[in-house]
Amino acid sequence: MADLPSVQTLYAVIDDTWPAADSFDCGPFLLRMGQGGGSRVSAATAKMPATNAEIEAAANTMFEMRQPALFMIREQDDKLDAQLAELGYVIKDPVILYAAPITTVATHRPPHKTVFTTWPPLAVQREIWAQGGIGEGRLAVMDRATCLKTTLLGRTDDRPAGTSFVGISHGCAMIHALEIGDPFRRKGLAAHITRAAAFWAEDNDADYLTLVTTQANVGANSLYTSLGMKVVGHYHYRIKL
Repeated sequence: MADLPSVQTLYAVIDDTWPAADSFDCGPFLLRMGQGGGSRVSAATAKMPATNAEIEAAANTMFEMRQPALFMIREQDDKLDAQLAELGYVIKDPVILYAAPITTVATHRPPHKTVFTTWPPLAVQREIWAQGGIGEGRLAVMDRATCLKTTLLGRTDDRPAGTSFVGISHGCAMIHALEIGDPFRRKGLAAHITRAAAFWAEDNDADYLTLVTTQANVGANSLYTSLGMKVVGHYHYRIKL
């Protein structure tokens, strides 16, 4: 889409706003050290075509790193995708990348005292994330991100109820780790946090609001579509079980 960042730009935004602990070349692949930060910071990506032997070498190195043999398949990786399928790697977590101009989402601010920006995150935010399975490994990703960043704390019924992390790179603000506590879901707080992220991004000169979510997350996909965000691209992982 001409008026939105390209999928290649968003791949770079992911790397900048949700960075691996370390990365290094292994033949035609870039390997990432995730340290418990999730698939995005643990997956290998291809820099050029690879032979089956080079795939095996990369997989063995990942095993030596005590990580699964996990490859990120982007839109230019069709050949690698087919190779991995033949080698017995299965698809994991098909993902959708969304984007919208900031002004599309930053249309009206959340109600007073509903969402606050804060860095570093407060203890109550860490508790909300922990309840949603977002543990120390992912919090470490937020800490080591060197981009302009913040977190958002959302409140419902005058109680801490949701949180997210946002970073800016390449003119794009990207939302990560949006989590709403179980008792507070389906009350509109996720939309309030997303709009608050857009206003924060606008205040910090970003042009676009972006994010990544799995295809299986029906509620999230419905929310972001309702806010005017558009699909920019996709990726998925291949993993050796």
